[in-house]
Amino acid sequence: MPDHLPRRQVLRTAGALGLGAAAAGALSSTAEATTQAGSAAGTPDKLAAMGAHHGKLEIRKDPFGTTPEGVAVDVYTFTNGRVTISMLTWGATIQRVETPDRRGRTKNISLGFDNLPDYAALSPYFGATIGRYGNRIAKGRFTLDGTTYQIPVNNGENALHGGTIGFDKKVWKAKTVRTDDSVGVAFSYVSPDGEMGFPGELSTTVTYTLDRRDNLRIDYHATVAGKPTVVNLTNHVYFNLAGEGSGSIDDHVLELKAPSYTPVDAGLIPTGEIAPVAGTPFDFNKPTAIGARLRGDHPQLIVGRGYDHNFVLGGKADHDGLRFAARFWEPEDGRTVTVHTDQPGAQFYSGNFLDGTFLGIGNKAYRQGDAFAFETQHFPDSPNQPNFPSTVLRPGQTYATTTIYTFGTK
Repeated sequence: MPDHLPRRQVLRTAGALGLGAAAAGALSSTAEATTQAGSAAGTPDKLAAMGAHHGKLEIRKDPFGTTPEGVAVDVYTFTNGRVTISMLTWGATIQRVETPDRRGRTKNISLGFDNLPDYAALSPYFGATIGRYGNRIAKGRFTLDGTTYQIPVNNGENALHGGTIGFDKKVWKAKTVRTDDSVGVAFSYVSPDGEMGFPGELSTTVTYTLDRRDNLRIDYHATVAGKPTVVNLTNHVYFNLAGEGSGSIDDHVLELKAPSYTPVDAGLIPTGEIAPVAGTPFDFNKPTAIGARLRGDHPQLIVGRGYDHNFVLGGKADHDGLRFAARFWEPEDGRTVTVHTDQPGAQFYSGNFLDGTFLGIGNKAYRQGDAFAFETQHFPDSPNQPNFPSTVLRPGQTYATTTIYTFGTK
């Protein structure tokens, strides 16, 4: 077994999943198999070999592990010769994002794990596709067309990211997609009526494609059958542009085009107010270091332990319906990630609940403030907030939305 996953951790992981000794042994075997697969799929030399020529689009599929139920999980690695992305069929998860700095030195800038058991038991949604409803629903309860639905609560008294077993813990079907200009994977999952308490059978496809211009495009598509439902899909990739496991993101500079945000109560549920950011630590309309005001005495920073808030995006949409939402920049090495989206909001999260209790893909502990997430989406608790944009999807309608992460340097 690998040094970073000793038997005591396998047993702890099995316990967290409610598994017995036999299943723990299966997880142990999975961890060993994962390491062997990782040697084939995830070593820097192999990734470098894939991306030897900038502009050459390549993709490869390798085994990553097996769930205790015997379901195989694969890792897809695709590259344009400069940026390399690795994604798992477990949770349609972004596992690695390899990008160069301004000197051409490539590092993984995405938090994650190198084995399936840790994703199953320990991951705080690292890189996962989130559904059926991203972010929080107050008390896990909402009423639609006169019927009240209950989602299992998993975040205090609230439901977070789809309940206790959301889309992040499902094995998705995957299909390679290629064009002359891009390469990637289309992930699909059918959520049955009543899963996690949500009404209607939801058929979802999320397509991740990388083009020659270093754009990672995410296209979300969903339809519902039988009953109307609520839908709010997103991706929960965690970034540190200095490199995964390299420490605090306080010095990362953020430009966020949002005139307002939605303040939250003690349970991190929006109060219903849409408040201006002007004159507050939430104003990033001019580029500002994330840590510049992070430790101030603003009540919203205290209740969130930092930034864990939905921002109401502004700006004008281009001809594709997308608008500039944010740009993150790490000054020392120069990496940037720029976000365009057609969504009305984005949850900016400064890694407040990372607590150093597990080791990540680089065998380093992730601690508070070691990464950020920027989840483009509808507003939290929208099913219970009539003044927020609606997240209701009815039979015959199509949920379709796009977000693009562009990787670069300056």
